[in-house]
Amino acid sequence: MAGYKTFLDDTQLSLSRPISLITLVALLRDSMELTERFTFNPKEGIDNPAMVNADDTEPVSKPSPRVCVLRREERETFGFRLCEEVEQQGHIIRQLDSLGVAERSGLKDGDRLLEVNEMFVDNVEHTEVARRIQVSGSHLCFLVLDKKAYERAVSEGHDLKELAEASRGDGWKPPRLCYIMRDAPGLGLNIQPVEGEKGKFTVSPVKGGAAEKAGVKKGDRLIWIDGAMASELPHSAISKLVKKCKNHMTVLVIDSDSEKSYARRKMPILPAMAEAENMPYRPRRLHLAIGSKGYGFLLRQEKTAAGRTVHMVREVDKGSPAERGSIKEGEMLLEVNGESTESLSHSQVVSKIRASGQQVTLTTMPPQGQDFYTKLGLSPLLFCVDVTSGSPEELKETPVMVKPAVPSTEPQEDEQINPNVRRCILERGSAGFGFNLGCVQQKPGTFISQVAAGGPGQSSGLLQGDVVVEVNGQNVEKESMEDVILHVKRGDALSLLVVDQKGYDWLKKNGKPITVNKLAPISEVEENVSSPAEPPTLKTGDLSDDSTSEDEN
Repeated sequence: MAGYKTFLDDTQLSLSRPISLITLVALLRDSMELTERFTFNPKEGIDNPAMVNADDTEPVSKPSPRVCVLRREERETFGFRLCEEVEQQGHIIRQLDSLGVAERSGLKDGDRLLEVNEMFVDNVEHTEVARRIQVSGSHLCFLVLDKKAYERAVSEGHDLKELAEASRGDGWKPPRLCYIMRDAPGLGLNIQPVEGEKGKFTVSPVKGGAAEKAGVKKGDRLIWIDGAMASELPHSAISKLVKKCKNHMTVLVIDSDSEKSYARRKMPILPAMAEAENMPYRPRRLHLAIGSKGYGFLLRQEKTAAGRTVHMVREVDKGSPAERGSIKEGEMLLEVNGESTESLSHSQVVSKIRASGQQVTLTTMPPQGQDFYTKLGLSPLLFCVDVTSGSPEELKETPVMVKPAVPSTEPQEDEQINPNVRRCILERGSAGFGFNLGCVQQKPGTFISQVAAGGPGQSSGLLQGDVVVEVNGQNVEKESMEDVILHVKRGDALSLLVVDQKGYDWLKKNGKPITVNKLAPISEVEENVSSPAEPPTLKTGDLSDDSTSEDEN
């Protein structure tokens, strides 16, 4: 309308002078055309194509992940469940406790987990993600997308890992855990406060000194020192720590640019996020295949000088699968197939190894490592290395277990399978039955996704990954997970018929019935060596808590 108003003003001015009728008609015609050309329709916008600017259209933005920082106090849980669900992609946050740690951090029901402490986990097996959370201690940093954003990102073909990395900004590098062994001159480390920035310290290593050899670089910021956050210590206290250090010190450092990335995202910098190439006493994840006479080592439950009960490897037979698999005399057994043995009895550990079938994965560590990591307040399982053979040169970082493009757990026709079928009887405890259920698309049945340490589920012999065949005598193979949960919750006593996943697949493929195995009872003193046709066993030691030597067998 502005153009029309201007035109009338000009016409009024021109009327003060003589004007012909023909000229006036032409002017009025032009004004009508101009009015028509700039008519604004509130529904359709300006109807003149020449006025539409392509640059005015909003660009389609990529889904933006958000950071959630969880910190729990002693004896407090994080207050959420991590689930896999049928026909749903990703690791899903569920069942948040009202006003719990997770909810206070900003997590919401249905969120998809992309990273745990800066490690991308969307393509990692669910059990490995859960394990990563469990060993991280009291502090977690999650990167998540809400349900709609996640589904949109997947449908639009966005690379989720690139989305996660983009949130950190350019120039980001992870923090570094540096284990500094004192040499003749000392630690070779100079720590000074950053001027004008309270609680921040810069590190200068002596050229060629112990700190520089351990990976400390000039200009690094000190984040953590021997288990304490540097920001919580005055400079005088840090100086005393360095001066009093006798043999070694462990520090967490980061370059100043990367520190700014964490500050911008309001994230703490944690040891669980760090590169840790030179950490000592790193647990080794070993893979053993059973031989004709078992695995070939003695397992004993012993007490350390500090009074801690541990499972110790003793008497490794020469030429045995244990020796070939790099099992070492005098090491502690930390895990069986990725499950911690810390709260398990001797008989429970033996049962889990026997239930593994023809092969087992064991995580071991020298006893000195337990004291070392305890003093630092860290789980040694954060620093596992995977041993692919008996050769130390082939030691490498533990790879995360990436989901295969086409899941395939079905054994070959000529593969020898010994399905581990069990009937587990449980009594409800104060915290329930002590296990979680899960289900995965394209895999049969409902399975045991997690077993609580020391709970009724663990005591009954349930193992993570077991397929649930029957609940209280009723077959549930074709029922949904929700229906199976309803069956489980109906009483205070529970009978479950379960079988390992590989055995289940083999039984179904060959049309064989699922019946309970007839296993020999576990000896409290020593296991008999199994023959190839029998369920695998291994030699064991005394089950008593005060077992300290072979003489007590």
